[in-house]
Amino acid sequence: MLDAKLVSKSHSAHQTVVRLSEQVAIGGQDVVVIGGPCAVESLAQMEQVAATLSTSSVHALRGGVYKPRTSPYSFQGLGVEGLKVLAEVRDRYHLPVITEVMSIAQIEPVAAYADMLQIGSRNMQNFELLKALGTVHKPILLKRGLSATIEEFVMAAEYVMAHGNPNVVLCERGIRSFDNYTRNVLDLGAVVALRQITHLPVIVDPSHAAGKRELIPDLARAAIACGADGLIIECHPVPDQSVSDARQALSLEDMVDLVSSLQPVAAAVGRRLVKQEVGEALIAA
Repeated sequence: MLDAKLVSKSHSAHQTVVRLSEQVAIGGQDVVVIGGPCAVESLAQMEQVAATLSTSSVHALRGGVYKPRTSPYSFQGLGVEGLKVLAEVRDRYHLPVITEVMSIAQIEPVAAYADMLQIGSRNMQNFELLKALGTVHKPILLKRGLSATIEEFVMAAEYVMAHGNPNVVLCERGIRSFDNYTRNVLDLGAVVALRQITHLPVIVDPSHAAGKRELIPDLARAAIACGADGLIIECHPVPDQSVSDARQALSLEDMVDLVSSLQPVAAAVGRRLVKQEVGEALIAA
């Protein structure tokens, strides 16, 4: 694996745990679930999302405020106003928040509001951005590139760690193939391989892999069964009205049902799915 000195696992028990808050950590025995819309659209929207998900075993909120869109005419996100929405909801519901950073200029405002900074698949090999995020004292969620090999993925994490930030979580989100029935191909073999190769936590994004909401629950359960440390899943109060990626967004009710269905799968592979009570510490669900 080239010279991945910092990312490589040194022995079988070598496992990093990345902490998002006092209550939420990724990489231990507990499976962590991150949920929320593709994009932050309003305070009312995020209030509804947080109020519903906080009653289930969802541990953190996702929501994009800087959006990389294929078309320059598509919704690009609310920017700093969206960050303020995330922070307000985080403080009210005690759920850490995760959002994407696309450029070096966005690092400072995002780090001021978010608990974890996401590097999207399009920026996995934006090496100057990776270097800059290595100097940030916040956890990093690194998504696999659209056509990246496992080695390229690992070395992207090495860039962040080599510049000083050890708190990196890897995210398998599907890779492109010749088949367009699904948006991407979810590579669960990579999840197993990464857990053997590296000591970093590995989570799965079945939403971007599938691109179709009806495929997401089974892929999510399969991800936990093969050893993923967590999931990041898109959901929306009114999925078909989502300003981006509407086809892959679950309803909030379906998201709650999906999370509930993960309990026996986690138990079968020796993991736990715990519930975070609002304002309280994590307790067993």
